[in-house]
Amino acid sequence: MFIIMGNTKSKRNPPPLPNNTEKDTNVSAGERDFKQNHELCGLSLDIEGIATSVPEILSSDEDPEDVFYKFVILHAQNDADEASRLRHLLQNNFCIKPGIIFAEMPSGRHFLQNLNDAVNRSAWTIILLTEHFLSEAWCEFQSYASLMNALNKQHKYNSVIPLRPLNNPLPREKTPCVLQAINALEEDSPGFAKQVEKIFQESKYRQQQAMWKKERINETH
Repeated sequence: MFIIMGNTKSKRNPPPLPNNTEKDTNVSAGERDFKQNHELCGLSLDIEGIATSVPEILSSDEDPEDVFYKFVILHAQNDADEASRLRHLLQNNFCIKPGIIFAEMPSGRHFLQNLNDAVNRSAWTIILLTEHFLSEAWCEFQSYASLMNALNKQHKYNSVIPLRPLNNPLPREKTPCVLQAINALEEDSPGFAKQVEKIFQESKYRQQQAMWKKERINETH
């Protein structure tokens, strides 16, 4: 479980994401992972196209509690549709799946329990930066809690990703200082696809998934 620290103005910030302007002459292991996954995803596009309107569901014999998501999108209450659109974009255009948005977390549970599960059961936490972000104090709380979790778990470093969408993005000058220290994904940027490729690496997901399974085993003993 993440730890919520009393002083949210700590000067300690997670390391910045890699600069997407750097050009490497050699293909990294992460890039190979992404290209292989993208090719596999491409093989199923024709099949997926037949049922684009049908939501993705888990196998009938798979317990939802056993799923470790690649990403969760934390968002303002009024941004559920935008978060769903971005989830669809990442899953279908970039083959980064499974993903979940916070609005899909189980109802009837305390929101702190849902937040804890969402952050700990996903490799990356995406914070949706829209104009609605500042209108809800809950959004800033989500951000600080996610960052504290990333700071307290070494394998979670660089796992918090602010994202400015095409629709109603939050201007940089209005973004809380603690989030300005992290390189954000910009959907309207020409380098958006390259940024996604460098961040969401399959090898990183497998590493976090293994750590999550290990923690679950330890909790049961």
